[in-house]
Amino acid sequence: MSYGPDQILEGEGKSDYERYLKLSELLKLQPTKEAWKHRDELLFTVVHQTSELWLKHATAEANQATDYLKNNEIRAALRLFPRLMLAIKYCHESLDMLEQMSPWDYQQVRRALGHGSGFDSPGMNSIRKAIPPLGVEFKRMLNAEKIDLVQLFVRHTEFENLYLLAEALIELDERMYLWRNRHFKVVERSIGLKVSGTQGTPVEILSRLNSFTFFPELWDARTAVTNYAIAQEGEN
Repeated sequence: MSYGPDQILEGEGKSDYERYLKLSELLKLQPTKEAWKHRDELLFTVVHQTSELWLKHATAEANQATDYLKNNEIRAALRLFPRLMLAIKYCHESLDMLEQMSPWDYQQVRRALGHGSGFDSPGMNSIRKAIPPLGVEFKRMLNAEKIDLVQLFVRHTEFENLYLLAEALIELDERMYLWRNRHFKVVERSIGLKVSGTQGTPVEILSRLNSFTFFPELWDARTAVTNYAIAQEGEN
């Protein structure tokens, strides 16, 4: 294979750009027009394949952030949280594209999915496993300072890095919550509520699963801080 003078990488493709990104392989991973049961299979596939890639990236950032926290490097970990949360945001926003499918068109695409389900998503399962260790390290460092969450929020300027980590964790939790709920509404809009998904799971059950949070103590702390403030006012 011959290369132009400005192309130095080997592999398939007309340019180093194509070779580095392995585009000749990547762009063959979607259903071809000849194999479509419905033309929106391409739309459906692109949304979900890109989401899996963003979730792979999010998992890598979460794991690296955990490694930093294990070494008490809070600032280094905090620099990764925007990347992690943007990846989740992109998964959230890509769901807008699925709503360009009519409910009937989705039924045609659904026939091609077999028993495929979001419950089987490697990306979703990996990020769900990668997030809790962040909380474990946060609690360890909080205990090391010998303060509780209320005091962390009250004395946040004194423990700024730890406070910023707490806020980053709750924002991550919120983004995951919003994404799950957005996904549920897309499913409801596509196939309805009182039906079952591709694996036989009633859609109504998905709604109940959406109430899960990774860091409930950080949400409860808001109530505790409010009660603490009210008590302080009563003493004055």
